Amino acid sequence: MTHATRTLFEIYQVMFLAQAWEQALLRMMDENLTPALYHPGRGSEGTEVAATMALERSDYLLYDHRGVAHIIAKGVDLVAMFGDFIGNDLGTTRGMGAGVVHIVDPDLGVLGQSGTLGGSQVIAAGAALSAKLRHSGQVTMCFFGDGAANRGTFHEAANVAGAWKLPIVFVIQNNGWAVSVPVEHSTGGRFVDRAIGYGMAGVQVDGADPMAVYEAAVAAVARARNGEGATIIEAKTVRMQGHYFGDADGYRDKALIAEATQSDPIIRTRAALLEQGALETDIADVERAALAEVISARDMALSGRPPGPERIFEDIYA
Repeated sequence: MTHATRTLFEIYQVMFLAQAWEQALLRMMDENLTPALYHPGRGSEGTEVAATMALERSDYLLYDHRGVAHIIAKGVDLVAMFGDFIGNDLGTTRGMGAGVVHIVDPDLGVLGQSGTLGGSQVIAAGAALSAKLRHSGQVTMCFFGDGAANRGTFHEAANVAGAWKLPIVFVIQNNGWAVSVPVEHSTGGRFVDRAIGYGMAGVQVDGADPMAVYEAAVAAVARARNGEGATIIEAKTVRMQGHYFGDADGYRDKALIAEATQSDPIIRTRAALLEQGALETDIADVERAALAEVISARDMALSGRPPGPERIFEDIYA
């Protein structure tokens, strides 16, 4: 197995694990075992996993609302993630809220997500500025979608990042839809072309091609760590389901949705691995292990306890 194939195999492992985790969560939601709102990430795993795997443990991650693959790729504990969605003491926030926006792990550089879409962009710029002032060598990676890329916060963050050569990578997951608004109705030109106006590098990649994303992310992270400044990565992804769990997705042409499934990064990557000489038995072993790991994590998380009233007085700094 070549180095490139081994890297792709590692990416596939995390993508499949993220898909298995998400499917388990959706079943829990069907069974009313969690009060959380969730935005499925099917179709975005290739971008989220491959880009995040270019980071080091100490680097900062600000994830977006779609899926959890980037969070899993950064190493956050699966039990704790389930605990956050359930809202019990086993979550990363130990019961303070339930939902993907509350997952945080400072020890892994996972700084969470803003309560409003696009809000993470300026927080990410601040994290990158902090790293630069401290000469820590840390890089910040911030994920957001095509809709959030049109928020004013993106301009503010990108302008500062470009002017001050901040060590940050902006990953725009362009799946073509801001909830129900197609990108051609809301955006003029390509997102990647904005990079030149901010004095930073820019690259557009096929988000369903994990190796293309990984190579772009490795280059962007190296550029940031070397003091050469920020990068915009525009990943063309697909949204294979509705905007959120329970969204009937009636505003999109069913033919387009069916076509999007042809760009499923998990299916494409599995096929690519077999073409490159990976064994079916090795892939199947990884898949079985992932499913078992998810079931074990879910069962353990369900044994957690809801927070008591004393929890509200913890983590208070003023």
